[in-house]
Amino acid sequence: MGREILITPRTFRLANAEQAGKLEELGYKLIFNPYGRLLTEEEMTNLIGGVEGIIVGLDPLGIKVLESAPNLKVISKYGVGVDNIDMAEASRRKIIVTNTPGTNSLAVAELTMGLILNVARHICCSDRKIREGQWGKYQGFELKGKSLGLIGSGQIGKEVALLAKGFGMKIICYDLKPDQEWARKVGATYLKFEQLLAAADVISLHLPLGDDTYHLLSREELNIMKPTAILINTARGGIIDEEVLYLALKEGRLAGAALDVYEQEPPADSPLRSLDNVVMTSHMGAHTREAIGAMGRLAVENLIAGLAGRRPEFTVNVETSGLDYKVGGRGDRNA
Repeated sequence: MGREILITPRTFRLANAEQAGKLEELGYKLIFNPYGRLLTEEEMTNLIGGVEGIIVGLDPLGIKVLESAPNLKVISKYGVGVDNIDMAEASRRKIIVTNTPGTNSLAVAELTMGLILNVARHICCSDRKIREGQWGKYQGFELKGKSLGLIGSGQIGKEVALLAKGFGMKIICYDLKPDQEWARKVGATYLKFEQLLAAADVISLHLPLGDDTYHLLSREELNIMKPTAILINTARGGIIDEEVLYLALKEGRLAGAALDVYEQEPPADSPLRSLDNVVMTSHMGAHTREAIGAMGRLAVENLIAGLAGRRPEFTVNVETSGLDYKVGGRGDRNA
């Protein structure tokens, strides 16, 4: 049996033939996702047994899956966020975990702005009415002069800020590690968390999911927001308590929301699907030709370096090796 690499992201096979060829030239046998969707834990367990490396998207890499991969040396994340990976178990097993920060930042930021415009001007609602043979007009609001509250000012948050400045929006931010130099350059202002919630006309989330950010926005936080405000989430579904969000939107305590991510994906049974003041997209923030190509290139570079005992460009769990790795970090978002 040859050396095996498992590649789970569906878009990788469609848009990264050249990168796959590099791995094959090095003698690796490539195992691709055979189902065309996110893999379950059981499916991952069945596929990962003999692999030395994996390029993974959002598929689960918990302790049960990792226990089934005795030969696994490198996990190359096809994206940024690593919340689907049991980092403690990977580190315990001396498995190097890398990611691809910056490769999808603009793609996610552009979708974020599209969602803001969509909710502010009721674009999807108007589209649906016309398709139903109706002709309703909706009163929205202009972005110029409105306050955009960014919760998280990492690479994606910064890209959103630049785009929003082009619409004349005021930028306010909350971050545990404020980048004051950047804020001065772009004219952004950092506020305390509750102050931002109360002041923003649009709130957009750009932070990783972890124990400290799970249900960061729940009943108390949503009640602080303006009833005319809209909420955008292109980060991670678990950051918002979706049951509380549904009630706030249904009862008119929040004007609208747009979600690209959900606690359960796909959100087949979510009551949010029944609301006209919610725009929902299918976790597609990073799905542009440009971002997919960039993620594929860096994911393969990281994987090849790690398997060869060299220094991957971006390593998340630096404690797994004595090499002087450059830390990639957990970032804003993954694909």
